[in-house]
Amino acid sequence: MDNKVYVFDTTLRDGEQVPGCQLNTEEKIELAKELEYLGVDIIEAGFPISSPADFKSVQEISKAVKEPTICGLSRAVEKDIQTAAEALVYAKHKRIHTGLGASDFHIKHKFKSTREQILEQAVRAVKLAKSFVEDVEFYAEDAGRADVVFLAKMVELVIGAGATVVNIPDTTGYCLPNEYGEKIKYLKENVKNIDKAIISVHCHNDLGLATANSIAGLMNGARQVECTINGIGERAGNTSLEEVVMVLKTHPYLNLHTNIHTQHLNPLSQIVSRTMRMPVQPNKAIVGANAFAHSSGIHQDGVLKNRENYEIIDPVEVGAGESKIVLTARSGRAALNFRLEKLGFNLSKEELNDTYERFLILADSKKNITDVDLEELVEKQLV
Repeated sequence: MDNKVYVFDTTLRDGEQVPGCQLNTEEKIELAKELEYLGVDIIEAGFPISSPADFKSVQEISKAVKEPTICGLSRAVEKDIQTAAEALVYAKHKRIHTGLGASDFHIKHKFKSTREQILEQAVRAVKLAKSFVEDVEFYAEDAGRADVVFLAKMVELVIGAGATVVNIPDTTGYCLPNEYGEKIKYLKENVKNIDKAIISVHCHNDLGLATANSIAGLMNGARQVECTINGIGERAGNTSLEEVVMVLKTHPYLNLHTNIHTQHLNPLSQIVSRTMRMPVQPNKAIVGANAFAHSSGIHQDGVLKNRENYEIIDPVEVGAGESKIVLTARSGRAALNFRLEKLGFNLSKEELNDTYERFLILADSKKNITDVDLEELVEKQLV
């Protein structure tokens, strides 16, 4: 089995559905070029039939970006698929992403249809998309809550109709990692023509399990992961691109790899945050402001002795600069001395002890200790 994991970025489509994060065409082109530089394999550029602006964005991104496959989303509806094909006409590598619900809940309450009718519509949609492009991805929406035997039948039929990728979304973020992994494993073992397509995982974060579920899917045979920068997306968000990529990189025994240039993760995170006007939570894994910051004295002492005592990722590896020693009332002498030496002060043990006692009093009354504060402390001590 191929151990390359294809990274399908949907920041410009699913990520942009966050209220207040809508992008214009120029902003989308800028981000698409950054995603190309990052090394993603597929960019889902938009949902062409949803609006004239989205159609134009997909079209212009197709002209501006050459290395990744450009993907346009559609429902399993003739007009949607035709419009997606028109928007992708300039793409060097193009893909239509079409599909519909796979769970009985969606079939009954969303489509007011039957299993048999849904299967027929799925096959028709894939065949139509295939008449426009060679690369067709089919999404079985709400697969996370779908009956696995019916899901396997749907996957087999759409691959037979020409789908090159089958997307198994945990649309509502409902699955537990072992359940989702077992679902992917079942498809690998029970769909006769599964070797003719790539299985893709598309997980949402409603219960905080999107990354864990995506990794479980990859460990059980999926070879494409659908994700967004900073984990943005509908409701609680999508699988975070930076988290999945670094999980695979820090666990080499999984024997799975991507083509992502990890040093660009933090810079791109900041660009997406700024462009979409959506702050990144400080404790966000990999790209949060505090991801490599240490304020506890015990942790600071350990990091100063050897970074790997408390960091499993070198911040330089993800473009985050160096580890941060943040001085607070919980900091110890080692951290204080480290910062003072950076400022050019070399104190004796006794001087450091006296300065530390006065530092604690200041730190109890002030949240942020600046270099100016430290200089004043030491200068008063040495007068």
